[in-house]
Amino acid sequence: MIHPSAIVHSGAKIGAGVEIGPYSIVGEHVEIGDGTRIGPHVVIDGRTRLGRDNRVFSFTSLGGEPQDKKYAGEPTRLEIGDRNTIHECCTFSLGTVQDAGVTRIGDDNWIMAYAHIAHDCQVGNHTIFANNASLAGHVHVGDWVILSGFAGVHQFVRIGAHSFLAANAILLQDLPPYVTVAGQPAAPHGINSEGLRRRGFSSEAISAIKRAYRTLYRSGLPLAEAREKIAALAAEHAEIRLVADFIGGSGRGLVR
Repeated sequence: MIHPSAIVHSGAKIGAGVEIGPYSIVGEHVEIGDGTRIGPHVVIDGRTRLGRDNRVFSFTSLGGEPQDKKYAGEPTRLEIGDRNTIHECCTFSLGTVQDAGVTRIGDDNWIMAYAHIAHDCQVGNHTIFANNASLAGHVHVGDWVILSGFAGVHQFVRIGAHSFLAANAILLQDLPPYVTVAGQPAAPHGINSEGLRRRGFSSEAISAIKRAYRTLYRSGLPLAEAREKIAALAAEHAEIRLVADFIGGSGRGLVR
């Protein structure tokens, strides 16, 4: 179901049941999976692959050149998984050869209007990006993360699973799993306990996560000592393993 006014390159691969709305443009190297619906005035370019059952709203641009002066036309990619909702005027860029060469968005993400996902970002599953949330280049976002409206993330930052950025938060350093941050620059404000309850975390698990948070943010311990205590807690509670592993892999330093 391709509208007569849409421009779809003969080299594009279009799956079964795909809808492409009026005045949309699909480039030569694009793949669109079965059941995906593309609204009007959408541009999908570059080496971009969308999986099954995605919904893309009007004036969105997917697979555009990275906003990176080092980009020189290399054949980098954008990969989008299944069942994502991408609302109006979003922009997702291709990757660059300075990183993995691919910008990747997983499955079941809910991305609201005017969100921007820059080159080489790696976004997990079940995330929510509220209106005007933006990622700079090379950002890694774990599963079930929520970015509230106008939240912004500095390049190369990692965001741990189940964490929460409040409206207008500016994140400059790595954010451990489960933690809620707010402010400019963002600072920790407890754990995302309500989100964890909604996802079926037990009271025992949430209590253990709170203990890990207090160890990291309220104990006054140096990071190395706090990490040791959290690693010991992870031996008793599998949920804390996410925190221990995340702290060990931080490159930009943690929000503290």
